[in-house]
Amino acid sequence: MRIKRLMAVVGLSLFGLLGSAWSAEPVGAALCVTCHDEEDLPDMSRSAHGFTADKRAPDCISCHGPSPTHAKKPAGVAERPHPDRMFTKKSTTPASERNAACLTCHNKDAKRALWGGSQHDAADVACNSCHKIHANSDKVLSKATQTDVCYTCHKEQRTQMNRPSHHPVPEGKMSCSDCHNPHGSAGPKLVKRDSINDTCYTCHAEKRGPFVHSHEPVTEDCSNCHNAHGTTVASMLKARPPLLCQQCHTPHAQTGDGPIPGQLTSATRSQNSVTIWQGRSCLNCHTQVHGSNNPSTTNPTPQLLMR
Repeated sequence: MRIKRLMAVVGLSLFGLLGSAWSAEPVGAALCVTCHDEEDLPDMSRSAHGFTADKRAPDCISCHGPSPTHAKKPAGVAERPHPDRMFTKKSTTPASERNAACLTCHNKDAKRALWGGSQHDAADVACNSCHKIHANSDKVLSKATQTDVCYTCHKEQRTQMNRPSHHPVPEGKMSCSDCHNPHGSAGPKLVKRDSINDTCYTCHAEKRGPFVHSHEPVTEDCSNCHNAHGTTVASMLKARPPLLCQQCHTPHAQTGDGPIPGQLTSATRSQNSVTIWQGRSCLNCHTQVHGSNNPSTTNPTPQLLMR
């Protein structure tokens, strides 16, 4: 008899506890999902931001703020106020404030260490301008779709990439982030290394040298001769040789030699003036334009970057 009474007391106590828990109003992110359910927001359960995917992931309040007036509409207000921080395209929240919310978690690795003052930061580009937060797949994180996101602003580079000579970005073998760090860089144009050449050398190591005889424009900046996004000339050269070479080098020709007698005049002794007036490429003879290790001191001289 005593046992039955004891079980009854325990049962009533548990019922009371559960009843009080069931009657309690949801708080925090639990309150958000009472309105913003799966019909309002896309599935993000497999995203790193998914609330159920990782308990360490931020919840709604971590990004949008406590937003008390949004959670409980004040009396006498016709329309519910917006959350403290909005990340939509029509958001009135400044980009710096939105980015600060993201950086509370994403400032712990070297990739974002130079975000402050970078070109994108200075241009008030918000993180959500490129990244899709409420989704299981983020286009900018996929090599196959990343360029579409970049091209929304960098339209000139889209045109250049569609020219005949280009890096294999349109083919999906490379992406913009292989060369650029959009979150900030110590180098120019947000390249991943400290200089354009160092970035190029990560793949084109054979051009690094050191060479016995180097070509000064090469050691200075690869972009002196190449446009990495694409050109109409082979090897992504900015102009067709010999026109490209003649932007720095005076054509060598004998006095009075040329298609029209007297057209080409130079005090420089000619090696092959036919190259000039027939438009042949300087690279036919000067094959080692990135640098030569030819130890010869006789003609053809190594400083002419011949093989």
